[in-house]
Amino acid sequence: MDEAKWYVVHTYSGYENKVKANIEKTVINRNLQDQVLEVIVPLETVVEIKNGGKKSAQKKMFPGYVLINMVMNDDSWYVVRNTRGVTGFVGPGSKPVPLTPTEIKALGIMMPGEEAQKPIVQFAGKIGDKVMILSGAWENTVGEITGINDSKQCLTINVEMFGRETPVEISFTDVKLM
Repeated sequence: MDEAKWYVVHTYSGYENKVKANIEKTVINRNLQDQVLEVIVPLETVVEIKNGGKKSAQKKMFPGYVLINMVMNDDSWYVVRNTRGVTGFVGPGSKPVPLTPTEIKALGIMMPGEEAQKPIVQFAGKIGDKVMILSGAWENTVGEITGINDSKQCLTINVEMFGRETPVEISFTDVKLM
């Protein structure tokens, strides 16, 4: 038997979960569990910070796409390709191209023995807003945001120290908007 690989399927936007459910149901009905191993709609946890409160939400990483771990053959291809809401496999022409291990890792798909990623935090404030530091050496200090670094999940704020403004880098989760 061939090795299972990850493939990307393009769907109508908003139909990702329905396509996932339909493929899973068809796989069970046709007894293809050994050929279509897993169907996922990639989600990411986003934490929004508004008015000092944290709110977690699940968002689709790639609207309009579903990932499938499957052994590519005529039966598995037919089941996926003819599922309602599927527009086709990602790849040139009608030939599906499997994802490389590097692409799989970049998508955040967990392979056996790997650790989960930290959730992404979105900060609701903007440059010029005032924030209060909630913990650490600067606890209860108020400062003005001078920079926002989404990739490092931190802010640069100016705080008063010895009578003058000093820039301090602090995590999104350690501040609240004033």
